[in-house]
Amino acid sequence: MCFDPFHVVKLATDALDDVRRQAWQLARTLSDKQIAKTYRGARWALLKNPENLTDKQASTLEALKRDGGALGRAYELKEALRAVFAGDLGDEETIAMLGRWCSWAQRCRIPQFVKVGKTIRKHLDGILAAIARRLANGRHEGLNNKVRLIIRRAYGFHTAENALALILLACGPVTLTLPYHTATHPHS
Repeated sequence: MCFDPFHVVKLATDALDDVRRQAWQLARTLSDKQIAKTYRGARWALLKNPENLTDKQASTLEALKRDGGALGRAYELKEALRAVFAGDLGDEETIAMLGRWCSWAQRCRIPQFVKVGKTIRKHLDGILAAIARRLANGRHEGLNNKVRLIIRRAYGFHTAENALALILLACGPVTLTLPYHTATHPHS
């Protein structure tokens, strides 16, 4: 069983959003309502990749990082995990960095990230299998979304065969080759 690095990073992204939401809920109880608006407006600045931020989002993110606290640490943890899976490290380096990240997350005293660290350690074999085999679910999920869209458009067709024909027409013959199947089979 393999666990796609995208979904591993998504665990950290969801934990970061939960930390932001808690900070926002706490700020709503304060007399200065502008603080709550800052946390509420910071959602996309925290969740987007830094290279995709607008100027306003980048300045919001810088302000949050300057303030520090749990939200700033949570953001740094999310970005560090993203960097582990960026693809510029070898397998051994990735494994070592992932172990260091889990240790950092479990010591950070942010409950959401302690849980993410434990979850990653629990499923480490599946994550390492995905890294070693260079597997990702992106293509499959994209194909599934396309099929769902076609089925939604095909609503009202009289038979399932018509919807299937539309799927085959749009998606063509699907042939998937796994990254570790590089040599051709001798009997082909």
